[in-house]
Amino acid sequence: MRYISTRGQAPALPFEETMLTGLARDGGLYVPDALPRFTAEELQAMVGLPYEEVALRVMLPFVEDSIDAATFRTLIGEAYSGFGHALRCPLAQTGPNDWVLELHHGPTLAFKDVAMQLIGRLFEFVLNRRGERVTIVGATSGDTGSAAIEAFRGNSAADVFILFPHGRVSEVQRRQMTTPADANVHALAVEGDFDDCQALVKAMFNDFAFRDEAGLAAINSINWARVMAQTVYYFTAALALGAPGRPVSFSVPTGNFGDIYAGNVARGMGLPVESLVIATNENDILHRCMQTGEYRRSEVVQTTAPSMDIQVSSNFERAIFDALDHDAYAVAELMQALSSGGFTLGANAMSRLRASYHSARVSQSETAETIARIHAETGQILDPHSAIAVHGAAQVRGNPQTPMIALACAHAAKFPDAVEAACGIRPPLPPRLADLYEREERMTVIANDLAQIQSLIRERRQP
Repeated sequence: MRYISTRGQAPALPFEETMLTGLARDGGLYVPDALPRFTAEELQAMVGLPYEEVALRVMLPFVEDSIDAATFRTLIGEAYSGFGHALRCPLAQTGPNDWVLELHHGPTLAFKDVAMQLIGRLFEFVLNRRGERVTIVGATSGDTGSAAIEAFRGNSAADVFILFPHGRVSEVQRRQMTTPADANVHALAVEGDFDDCQALVKAMFNDFAFRDEAGLAAINSINWARVMAQTVYYFTAALALGAPGRPVSFSVPTGNFGDIYAGNVARGMGLPVESLVIATNENDILHRCMQTGEYRRSEVVQTTAPSMDIQVSSNFERAIFDALDHDAYAVAELMQALSSGGFTLGANAMSRLRASYHSARVSQSETAETIARIHAETGQILDPHSAIAVHGAAQVRGNPQTPMIALACAHAAKFPDAVEAACGIRPPLPPRLADLYEREERMTVIANDLAQIQSLIRERRQP
C-alpha cells in the first residue's frame, strides 16, 4: 500500500515513511491510495474476538509492507495492556437503542490513548531498527498532548515538544502534560489559542531547513497512523451491536475531524455505517459548512469542551479530498483560500459530503443539560465532549431501529468543574492519578512566535 498527499505534489510513500513524515512536504495530508475492503464473511469472523485481534486484522493491510504480522501483533498487545478495562473500548447503554462507546480507559483518560499508545511503540520499533532519532512536535487542545507525552516519555529515540494554548485547557489536562519529569518531554504553553498552536506546528513542518535539521515528526491527527488506529473501535462497537447483519450509526464530538474521518474510513472498508454525525460545540465551522457550503473561520469561543475549541479542522482536508474525487489541485487551491479566511464548496462536493456526514451544533447550556439528564436517567457521568456527542445524536437521530453510538471521548474527571456544575457530582480521578494535583509542574510559557519556539527546540532537543 502506498500513501498519497491530498495536494498531489509530494511523493507517494510506504507506511513507515508516511508515519515518520506526518505532514506531506507539499503541505497536504497523506491518505492511502486505496482502502482495503472486508467482505461480510470476514467481518462476521471478527465478531466476539478480543480488541487486540480485531485491531490486528483491521490495521495489518495498512502496515504489512513495513511491519510483519508477528511483530505488529506484539506491538498491539503492548499498547493496550495498560488500559483499565478488559474490553479496552466498552459500550454502555443510555437508551432503548442508544449507546456510548467509552474510549477513556487508557492512561490519560481520553480517546487519544487508543492511537497514541500504539504509535509510541510503532515509532520506537521503527526508529530503533533504523538507528535514528526524531523530534516530535505536536499541537494540542488538551488531550493529544498528554496522550503523546505518556506514550513517548522516556523514549530513547525521540524528544517531544507539545504546544498547548496557555490558560485554555482544563487543570487536569494541563497537569497531565506538565508533571512528567522525563528529560525528553517539554510542555510549551503558547500565548494564543489552539489554532495558533496548530499553525505554528504546520509552519515548522513547512520550514524544510528546520524540519530536516531537527528531524521533525508529527503525532497530531494529521498523522495517518492516528486515523488508522482509531478505525478499530468503530469495528468493535459495530460488530458488538449486530454488524455486519445490520447497520449502525455514530455521533462524534468533533474538533479536528480526525476521529470522525476514521469512522468514514471504516465505512469505506466495508463496515455498514448508516450515519456519521459531526457533533460540534459553539465553535461550529464544520456545522456551518455542512449547512451552507461556506467554510470560513471566525473567533474561537472558549467553552467547557476545550478539546473542541477549534476553528480550523485539519483533517477536514481529507474529507474534501474525497468529496472532490481526489482532485489534489482543487484541494490545494481551497487550502490556499483558507489562509485568507475561507472558501465555498461547490454543489457536487457538498452533495458528496452530505451523503457521508450529518451535523449538529450543541450549545453550552444543552451540553450541561445532557450531562444532568444522562446522570439522572442512567447514573452515568459524561464529560462535556461526550455529552455533545449524545445531544448531537438526538438532534439528527435517524431510523430508531439503527443503533446510535455516541463516542465518549474523555473521562468526566478531566473536567470536574463543568461536570459538577451540570449535575452536582464532582467525579474523582482514578486511583492511578489520585495524586495528580500534588505533583510538581514543569512547563514553559512562550509567545506565539515561530522563531522563539524554533530556538527553544534547537536548545533543548538531544542531538
